[in-house]
Amino acid sequence: MKGARDRLWGRWRPALLFNHAGLCRIKIMSLLCLFLVALVVISRAASFMGWRHRLDSPQSLSRHRYTVLINTWKRNDLLKKTVAHYAQCNGVDAIRVVWSEPDPPSDSLYSELSQSVASSNVHEKHQKISFQFDTHDKDDLNNRFKPLKGLHTDAIFSIDDDVVVPCALLEFSFSAWLTAPDSMVGFVPRMHWIESMNHAGEEEKYTYGGWWSVWWMGSYSMILSKAAFVHHKYFELYTHQMPASIRHYVREARNCEDIAMSFLVANATSAPPLWVKGRLFEIGSTGISSLQGHSEHRTQCVNHFVSVYGYMPLVASHVKVVDARNQWLW
Repeated sequence: MKGARDRLWGRWRPALLFNHAGLCRIKIMSLLCLFLVALVVISRAASFMGWRHRLDSPQSLSRHRYTVLINTWKRNDLLKKTVAHYAQCNGVDAIRVVWSEPDPPSDSLYSELSQSVASSNVHEKHQKISFQFDTHDKDDLNNRFKPLKGLHTDAIFSIDDDVVVPCALLEFSFSAWLTAPDSMVGFVPRMHWIESMNHAGEEEKYTYGGWWSVWWMGSYSMILSKAAFVHHKYFELYTHQMPASIRHYVREARNCEDIAMSFLVANATSAPPLWVKGRLFEIGSTGISSLQGHSEHRTQCVNHFVSVYGYMPLVASHVKVVDARNQWLW
């Protein structure tokens, strides 16, 4: 009888052990699922109740918000559209307009733009967006990077008056900038290419590479300031410490202030910029880049700046910042 029981137990024991292991796995998976559900419920409850993960001190507000700086020139219809758009974006602390036209902005234009900003209802009361013009007596592309008085943020989003960046994409690019605040972070990459190597003491020559060369080769070393985040400290460096001959060149050539800023940041950091993938909307008809000989003029700028610095400070990169939430494959 005992032998029969032992034989029966021998047959059932593997099945019992298997069932026991299976039950353990089920319990562990159930506990993990309950834990994940609890995390989601708590996080959403915290958001619903208005709880915050950090205290919004003045210092944190200055770091976690940004100023939109719009460069404009006799395109008030476009300026009205871009101001109205960026007034709807979360995280914006102020909208400033670089005004270098001979005549100051009219009272009616200021009133209309101010009302457009004030009518935005997406911000909490303590996060109202301020608006102002930064007027300059002379028409000078260097005005774009003049230090801003009364600035309350570290980050400046430099943008042309005919470029619209969707608010969600703008917020994502700002989060990318927060991870590398000493770098230029933006949407329009460009590249410098070596045209001729240094032989027998001759200087290396470079060629300015536009979008198609970046797309084809997958390399870039500049982010244009027509749509880029940059730390406000570089405005001080550009105006007061960058070689004056570069500002003079930009003023006379009426071109390349964006390349000059790229050189400045690269010289200060010895690091490349960050290119954020995203779709921009250019609502203007034409710009300086559409003029004949534009690439040749930009090539001249690059080589002149290299001669001033005494070396090529730009650093190439192959890195692209992508929002994984919007990508199936990443």
